[in-house]
Amino acid sequence: MLSSYKIIPNTGFGTFEFGIDMDTFVEKFGEPEEVDTIDEDEELNTMILHYWNKGFSLFFVGLSNPILAGVETDHPDTELYGQKIMGKTEEEIISLMAENGQIDSEEGIEENVGDSHNDRRLSYDESMMDFFFRDEQLVYMNFGVFVDDQGNIEKV
Repeated sequence: MLSSYKIIPNTGFGTFEFGIDMDTFVEKFGEPEEVDTIDEDEELNTMILHYWNKGFSLFFVGLSNPILAGVETDHPDTELYGQKIMGKTEEEIISLMAENGQIDSEEGIEENVGDSHNDRRLSYDESMMDFFFRDEQLVYMNFGVFVDDQGNIEKV
């Protein structure tokens, strides 16, 4: 299924490219272990395909033909800009992003409902990346692309 956990900003994850439609993806890469649906937005529906044992979840967005628009991963082999990133500190991620031209970030707290801890979030809008830290170490991240109400990827 996925032999590389390399993040390619605004393009994809390993061999998964943003923009592939959900049916083609599932046919090519296999059924998920669980599926969630978010339909709070009348313009866009979101289907989340969870591949828990493989360490990622995929977000498919669109009304009639959902396309891959986002990834969330906690896999230990996740790689960004040539470095494995899980377990890195916030300072290490800030440095890595700056070395690769990403300097504008925003920080926040992600409240985990039903959990006794909150995660610290570091976001980069330009590359659509969110990094989540617990006990000062990166534990998961998500990244993706913008999709318009027609289900097309918007260019940044």
